[in-house]
Amino acid sequence: QVQLAESGGGLVQAGGSLRLSCAASGRTFSSYAMGWFRQAPGKEREFVAAISWGGGSTYYANSVKGRFTISRDNAKNTVYLQMNSLKPEDTAVFYCAAGRVAGVTGPTRYDYWGQGTQVTVSS
Repeated sequence: QVQLAESGGGLVQAGGSLRLSCAASGRTFSSYAMGWFRQAPGKEREFVAAISWGGGSTYYANSVKGRFTISRDNAKNTVYLQMNSLKPEDTAVFYCAAGRVAGVTGPTRYDYWGQGTQVTVSS
């Protein structure tokens, strides 16, 4: 069992930056691949980024490639999402998720989810 808690969301102007954190409970964090997803009002949950167990492989949605960076610190049981050059269309609730397979983009492939953190980008 893994419990996840996101933090770091907020209101930012277009062009600004935010860093999201996802803290995981349990001693098996390093055995899970991690992902970030987002869901805007009226839209389906969509893949944003993912990272493998040791952090050696990362994966990004085309819409965030070059602007967002996913990383993890297994000693701190935490995964991060650094978001730069934010756009109003990035506004959404951001969720972190843990799964057994690295790099998958479908939400159903992840076993554990956090409660989400709101990111709002004003124009």
